[in-house]
Amino acid sequence: MGTVWFSQLAVSLFLAGLLGGALSPVGCLSFNFPTFPHEYPPELQMSKKSRIFLDAIQVTPDSKGLKDLKDNSGRVFYETQFRLKSKSKGVTAAFNTTFILNITPQTSPGGEGMAFILAADTALPEASSGQWLGIVNATTNGSSQANVVAVEFDTRKSYPEDLDDNHVGLNVNSIYSIKRVSLADYSVNLSSAADVEARVQYDGKNISVFVSMTKYGTRQGMPVLSLPLNLSQHLPEKVFVGFSASTSNYTELNCVRSWEFNGEDVGDENPELLWVWITVPTVLVLCGIAFYLYLQRNHREQPEDAYPRIEDQIKGSSVAPRRFRLKELRKATGNFNPKNKLGRGGFGTVYKGFLENKEVAVKRVSKDSTQGKQEFIAEVTTIGNLHHKNLVKLIGWCYEKRDFLLVYEFMPNGSLDKFIFDYEQLGNEESPTLGWEKRRIIVYGVAEALDYLHNGCEKRVLHRDIKASNIMLDSDFNAKLGDFGLARIVQQRGKDHHTTKEIAGTPGYMAPETFLIGRATVETDIYAFGVLVLEVICGRKPGNQNEDNDYNNGIVYWLWELYRRERILDAVDSRLAGEFDEQGMVRMLVLGIACCHPNPHHRPSMKTVLQVLTGEAPLPPVPIERPSFVWPAMPPSFKQDPDISLIGGQLSPFTQLTGR
Repeated sequence: MGTVWFSQLAVSLFLAGLLGGALSPVGCLSFNFPTFPHEYPPELQMSKKSRIFLDAIQVTPDSKGLKDLKDNSGRVFYETQFRLKSKSKGVTAAFNTTFILNITPQTSPGGEGMAFILAADTALPEASSGQWLGIVNATTNGSSQANVVAVEFDTRKSYPEDLDDNHVGLNVNSIYSIKRVSLADYSVNLSSAADVEARVQYDGKNISVFVSMTKYGTRQGMPVLSLPLNLSQHLPEKVFVGFSASTSNYTELNCVRSWEFNGEDVGDENPELLWVWITVPTVLVLCGIAFYLYLQRNHREQPEDAYPRIEDQIKGSSVAPRRFRLKELRKATGNFNPKNKLGRGGFGTVYKGFLENKEVAVKRVSKDSTQGKQEFIAEVTTIGNLHHKNLVKLIGWCYEKRDFLLVYEFMPNGSLDKFIFDYEQLGNEESPTLGWEKRRIIVYGVAEALDYLHNGCEKRVLHRDIKASNIMLDSDFNAKLGDFGLARIVQQRGKDHHTTKEIAGTPGYMAPETFLIGRATVETDIYAFGVLVLEVICGRKPGNQNEDNDYNNGIVYWLWELYRRERILDAVDSRLAGEFDEQGMVRMLVLGIACCHPNPHHRPSMKTVLQVLTGEAPLPPVPIERPSFVWPAMPPSFKQDPDISLIGGQLSPFTQLTGR
């Protein structure tokens, strides 16, 4: 019976696809490249020297050899033509395209510029470098045979008619614009090496150009250029859409970082397909009903979701994050293309994506992880209404088709651990070393974030997983605390801890009492912060490195021993080459040790930590010898929970350690 049912469904879907295919609008063109993978997308046609590099189209060559950059021109087109006009209807198609340009001068000044073009063919005109921008050459300039319309983004005043070296122009079969507008009055600098967002909009009669700097996060509301234009008078029925660019003795890197195009269909109706319009709705309705019944039947045969009301839990607990559809996030990440992968953690993978032309980080929780679902709910409900400059901002979430996704602001420099541990893997020998001042600012930023979680929120939040890989760095290397998958809110009044059935955290960062009491406390967060301080300053991982006997027990024991010998500065990362404030460095290292005191009651609060870092308070007392860990700690700070029992004078065993 099941086989017959599925066969009938397959036939119905086949008919629907067949008939639907007959109706596909041949003139409509729509595509979106949020980024460009290293493999050349087959949909793009590139001239000889154009290529894709660093997730962007290099319309003209990107090379370290200056001679390779001179006197070049290039073109890049989408392979499918766009039907611009309908002969029978006499109408011109509308379109809307948005792209991000990045122009980086290699000489002073740079040159020459880029253009968005609509052309009859993809051939790059010979000798079209220099002032010609790859649009035309000296022979075709001004000729109707050129069959090209361009919106130029000019970065050099190549001839007297040019306004300046930072303007937009509209060109019809010529390099001489019929209208030019300087961008100086719009706070846009094309040659700033920063991303510039441009939008070209055509309604069939008028063309408008919008330009803005993406770093401000807003799109210009008014066009910088707008005028009437009948494209059908200058271009053939079908055109290619794309970009051109050029250099001369003045050179620059001409890059396109993202590109979206949407054009309407003006294709002629085929009378022979009229019957299809009558039949298709009926077939599709029947097919839809069959498919719905199949899904319902299949759903009954599936095991019940362990978290059937995830949406209700999130909506009931969080007010800020936006809910995204799965198809939006698939599109934003190139269908979770491995090339867009930023990293992988214990509960999922993080991808780089583009949403509304803004870079984001999309965390996809592993489907096979039941614990990952718990972390998903915790992360949304915990930080959905937290707002602090040193916390990674949660933009939105998605739960659909058993996919759990979180959308965060994108942090260009990634996680801190790559700079203090894996610096040799960042790409080349020129990778930046974090200096003393940057490390100090990073530590202070994390301290501010923790103080906000512990003391500044409406409800106290315990992070429970503070470590270098969860500290993200923005473009200026400012630190932001992220990954709240293990975070918990202390909701009960007068309660200062979170009791858990599983000991959560990462070995090396976990306070010694965690393994006995099964609790997360403010003090356990502070211990992890202390380990973070030590590893940031020393450039070493917290665990056993097997480098020398003094380090075998981990970074805390090693630092405390150096402190006892009055040789604590020996621990400083050798890459700093002695370029640091010795008094400030000693203060920072001793503060890290103080936060890692075996007795939680001797650890400073985050308010005290901030005061020490700013010099407003003295260092807390730190014994020369590291005290032994004794439990219960004196003075006693934890009343015994009813769920923790003594068996034969010992604490009853807990469940296994879960770390990342």
